[in-house]
Amino acid sequence: MLDCAIIGGGPAGLTAGLYTTRGGLGDVVMFEKGMPGGQITMSSEIENYPGVTGHNLSGMDLMIPWPEQCQRFGLKHEMSEVTRVSRNEDGTFVIHKSDGSTNTAKSVIVGTGSTPKRAGFIGEDKYFGRGVSTCATCDGFFYKGKEVAVIGGGDTALEEALYLAKICSKVYLIHRRDTFRSAPSTIERVKTTANIELVLNASPQEVVGDAMGVTGIRVALKDGSTRQIDVPGVFVFIGNNVNNQVLIQEDGSFLCDMNAAGEVIVDISMKTSVAGLYATGDMRIAAPKQVVSAAGDGAVAALQAIAYVDEISHH
Repeated sequence: MLDCAIIGGGPAGLTAGLYTTRGGLGDVVMFEKGMPGGQITMSSEIENYPGVTGHNLSGMDLMIPWPEQCQRFGLKHEMSEVTRVSRNEDGTFVIHKSDGSTNTAKSVIVGTGSTPKRAGFIGEDKYFGRGVSTCATCDGFFYKGKEVAVIGGGDTALEEALYLAKICSKVYLIHRRDTFRSAPSTIERVKTTANIELVLNASPQEVVGDAMGVTGIRVALKDGSTRQIDVPGVFVFIGNNVNNQVLIQEDGSFLCDMNAAGEVIVDISMKTSVAGLYATGDMRIAAPKQVVSAAGDGAVAALQAIAYVDEISHH
């Protein structure tokens, strides 16, 4: 029986692993089917992680020392794919894996993250990380004084367009409709920002580029014509898919309370509606989707898990 099972090896899971093991939990396993590090390893440069001042430091560079540090205190990494977490009548948890085997655990910290939705235009995957991005705070600075395109029409797209407009010389906001699904005040700010050009009733067709990266994007307009916009950067904000599959039970219900977007409802301590189950990082409600926040979530959840395991062990 594990003291704690950690599902996911991103910044939240790794930090949870560091804090649970160093805090005294004996048997802690982090289940991560791939390389630990999470989504941030796709980022080309990290400039906003506190205390990390190296130039041209990639997301991969940032994350490489994390597993080694955690394992020093006894965290075990198992390269298994967890398909489901269920709960026994006695309150312990069962970790179901894709090979059919299981583990039991007294507590579970889930940090399986989210996946930015892709828009599906030609060249999007080819140039992802080389001019196509899903994170303005990560990558916006590289386009300082340059022109960029933003794709999307929701809150995130408009907020990120406003953020980029402060850094970039011009932002083309490409949206397939002529109305936005966003707060009226945000829409008003976008419309009155001089260096944001609205490209409405337009669908991205293809991102074009060369060996160096993106050089432009071609969009299809409502009247059947196409327009080529020359930009070195294209930001896609059409939403995130929360990776919540491990919480889906055999009957299709969720193990704990979720919101309509499929995000796990937690309190300030990362506690879910189920005792001993914690959710961290991008998969929880109101997640800022930043490495530093995910790491903080992991630490908070770990401290809660230590206290919880301690409490049930003395009953």
